Amino acid sequence: MRFLAVAFVLAGAALAAQVTNYVVGPQDVLGVSVYDQPDLTGKYTVEADGTFTFPLIGRITAGGLTLRQIEQLLVKELANGFLRNPQISVAVEQYRSQRVFVVGEVRTPGTYPLTGDMTLIEVLARAGSTTDNAGGSVLIVRPRTPRQVDGPVLPGAGRDDEVIEVDVEDAVRGGALARHAPLQHNDTIVVPRAERIYVVGQVRTPGAYPLRKGTTVLQALALAGGLTDRGSSSRIRIVRQQGGTRVEIGAKLDDPVQAGDSIVVRERFF
Repeated sequence: MRFLAVAFVLAGAALAAQVTNYVVGPQDVLGVSVYDQPDLTGKYTVEADGTFTFPLIGRITAGGLTLRQIEQLLVKELANGFLRNPQISVAVEQYRSQRVFVVGEVRTPGTYPLTGDMTLIEVLARAGSTTDNAGGSVLIVRPRTPRQVDGPVLPGAGRDDEVIEVDVEDAVRGGALARHAPLQHNDTIVVPRAERIYVVGQVRTPGAYPLRKGTTVLQALALAGGLTDRGSSSRIRIVRQQGGTRVEIGAKLDDPVQAGDSIVVRERFF
């Protein structure tokens, strides 16, 4: 999990950079800076029709344009009889037009502004990263058709939504991001709770633990603090439900475990 924690920190740092390919929408607040022209420099709110009023020029259509396209438009208009070689930069002061929802096993679930080509990992970083109870994958629930969305949309809610399952470690390494990024307006990111395994008997900290992909008996024992002085590594049993029937299986340390398994560590004979 240390690898994921570092990735979330790096993603959080990336959010500080201004996204230049962000597509502007209604209610976004733009900061326009015109070099050596303080009367033109200021904050401008994009109205419901996607336009805002700029001094000297009048109505400017910003909705659906990127920040760089708006800069180019302003340069063209101001150079047409108003300023010689205008130097202009446009940034987003407040993101208001696009959003995503984050629910489940994150430290700060809620609604977050969608800023440009924001990735899944960046959104999770903004939500405080996943908790220790989170599973190894997340779900992106995406409306197939545009509609009014007032809050998170969960899978299985009876709507014709697309549900994309993404392995978090794969996303950190860029695999899933290449296939599913960027996120879209009104996406809901669901971080499910991890399935559980149970470690009991002669271990230092018996209890329930989250199941990670590929977890072995040895890794499960490590989660439980390892064997006690009386524990036997050769007398380990897995109690598992198979087809509604409870079975006991002799286990080796490198055997994989499954959701709901109970790993029972017995005492040594001597």
